[in-house]
Amino acid sequence: GGTQRLIRAVGKSKAMEMCLTGNRISAQEALDIGLVSKVIETEFLLEEAVKMGFSIADKGSVSVRMCKEAVNAAEEMTLAEGLRFERRLFHALFATKDQKEGMAAFLEKRKANFTNE
Repeated sequence: GGTQRLIRAVGKSKAMEMCLTGNRISAQEALDIGLVSKVIETEFLLEEAVKMGFSIADKGSVSVRMCKEAVNAAEEMTLAEGLRFERRLFHALFATKDQKEGMAAFLEKRKANFTNE
């Protein structure tokens, strides 16, 4: 599945070059073509990973799970299918206590206290 996913990530031309030559690319080039989201120096890698983990954990876990599901599903769907899927997930989130807490916290300008419900 690597070739099928690579072409979607970097485009046909770059995927062909990478697959046919087998040449390695630098971390900076991977960042430039959208293959990675960040380039971190080795000595700061664990610190940055933990910081990102805490940032994600600070959000409501129900919405994080649904967001992850929508992004992962997007690879396998047309744009129209993906938009319908995303809309269903978005509407489902409005039935959660976390959505109500998030909106209240926003309006009251305070940090949300998510309960993952």
